[in-house]
Amino acid sequence: MKSEVNRLVLLTVLLSFVLTPGRAQTPVRIAVDLMGERRPVSPYLYGRNNSLSDNPAQPLSGAQWQLLRDAGVTIFREGGGNNSTKYNWRRKLSSHPDWYNNVYPHDWDFAARSLQENIPTAQGLWTFQLIGKAAKTSQFNFNDWNYNRSQWWSGVTQNLAGGGTPNPAGGEKALVEGNPALYLEDWPADSVTGILDHWLGRNGLGLDKSKLVYWNMDNEPEIWNGTHDDVMPVQLSTEAFMQRYFALAKKVRQKFPEVKIVGPVPANEWQWYNWNGDKISYQGKSYVWLEYFIKRVAEEQQSTGIRLLDVLDLHFYPGETNPADIVQLHRVFFDRNYNYPGANGVKRSGAGAWDASLTKEFIFGRCSDWLAQYLGSNHGVTFSVTETDINSSDANVRAVWYASVLGEFARQGVEIFTPWGWKPGMWEVLHLFSRYNREVYLRADSDQEERVSAYPTVSHRGDSLTVVLVNRSLSEPRTVQLTLSNTTVSQEPAAFLRLSNLPAAETFVSHRQNALQQGTVSPAENVFTLTLPPLSVTSLQAGIKALSAGRVSSSGKPALTVFPNPAKDICQVSFSVNEPGPAVVTVLNAAGIPVLSRQFAAAVAGEHTCRFSTEDWPQGFYLVRVTTRAGQNAGKLSVTK
Repeated sequence: MKSEVNRLVLLTVLLSFVLTPGRAQTPVRIAVDLMGERRPVSPYLYGRNNSLSDNPAQPLSGAQWQLLRDAGVTIFREGGGNNSTKYNWRRKLSSHPDWYNNVYPHDWDFAARSLQENIPTAQGLWTFQLIGKAAKTSQFNFNDWNYNRSQWWSGVTQNLAGGGTPNPAGGEKALVEGNPALYLEDWPADSVTGILDHWLGRNGLGLDKSKLVYWNMDNEPEIWNGTHDDVMPVQLSTEAFMQRYFALAKKVRQKFPEVKIVGPVPANEWQWYNWNGDKISYQGKSYVWLEYFIKRVAEEQQSTGIRLLDVLDLHFYPGETNPADIVQLHRVFFDRNYNYPGANGVKRSGAGAWDASLTKEFIFGRCSDWLAQYLGSNHGVTFSVTETDINSSDANVRAVWYASVLGEFARQGVEIFTPWGWKPGMWEVLHLFSRYNREVYLRADSDQEERVSAYPTVSHRGDSLTVVLVNRSLSEPRTVQLTLSNTTVSQEPAAFLRLSNLPAAETFVSHRQNALQQGTVSPAENVFTLTLPPLSVTSLQAGIKALSAGRVSSSGKPALTVFPNPAKDICQVSFSVNEPGPAVVTVLNAAGIPVLSRQFAAAVAGEHTCRFSTEDWPQGFYLVRVTTRAGQNAGKLSVTK
């Protein structure tokens, strides 16, 4: 009887061990090679929409400015979305398509000046108008206060400005449409680009043009016959839109060659592939919208020699509501193996009209292929997402989603990210990434990438490393074994910061008052072992031995030093050649675009130097890369003014 009891106790213990969540899981193994592939992280991943006041009577408070500084916002997209499409910078007015087309004041001058005065290091991203009309007066606004005390109802998109009669049944169609000629005026390309003279010209406002580099080419043009049907009840053709785009882009280049043109700003996944609900027929072939756009830009650039696109931008409003799907949405952009549950427009991308088997989205991967096909491998076009939101108010789901997108975009070299929706969890992640991440991205390999990802960044000196670890499991903790190779790790305990189990209410107040949990972990030589809570974001900061500090590394890769660093006008790169042969020094800007290349056709063994001027380069971070027969090395260069 006693032996039977013992067997029952043993069986109970074994079952408890097997069934306890997380106990029998295989550890997630992650490898980071400190001498592996590296790329600069764009500082403009840390952006927001609609953060500033454009009303001089209601400026941001000192506390609001301090919140933006503490959170680390680096780029502010302030066009107001669809409200930017009919903005009149001369009159400081815009027509609101989602509120009867009524005209309201917006002072972009005030917003731009206040940004440069309060956060002078940040970029502002505003909008060029392409629809051809702009607001001229609020005299003919629909009196929504008298109608229903300005309450929202389904008729807010009816065209009632300009003397319209509302349809009390609601919906988009008024009983009598308003007359847009009463509240709009013509707005050709010369008027659009006049804002550059007004802001940056000799007699203008004197704004810093180095902080007004990025400009959207309007907003969601594929759906103008819905959002702006007062002036475009019938959608214009793709070629008509392209001609407007080309004319404006060329005028922009004439006035301000440094502008980075950001377009075409499609509205959502369906519009990535469709214009007016369909594919595009061109020269006897059928194209989806973004492929057609890239092809036409390439053709116009080749015929004129004028660069017409710098950043390919899109919007994304996924419909997923299941948290398990939401935390995988970062895979929509580049993952060629991800079967996206919300795939829709992509089904039009095949040879036929519709192919239900097409479920792999990888939209930026597709655009990379089209850019290389039509513009060549050295096209220099980067990517951005300037609007997105998800269907979740859970702070932990939002934190994990946002961290995953930021990490994936750093990994892939995306240039701009400015989410539209903003709820608890996002301030915390923004602060964690912008404050503690480093400047250069390193490759990381996770053997359970779908569940746990690592996003490592290293300082330009190569002496400090941050690895963000994201556990996407909704309920299970995950044990991670993080191995760092080709470096020496400090054996002192490393600090980590963690976001986990966030409450529903906002927790971020400032750099010092937030929800970050602190801890330490000691390495076993070059291996860190951590247990990640479910739905958590953990940032590990590790001290490492500086890489390639003035000598040839044991692997034979060339040593590299950059002096002075920061550089103001002249920079000198010194590098070693271990094996005689060709050598190349390349400098890339924060977008990964080469700005300098020096060839050494037959470099002898020993030390070499390369001097160049940085006087005309924009302030910011650059990556210096040296390639010799023995290998490749890279370092960070900071340019100041």
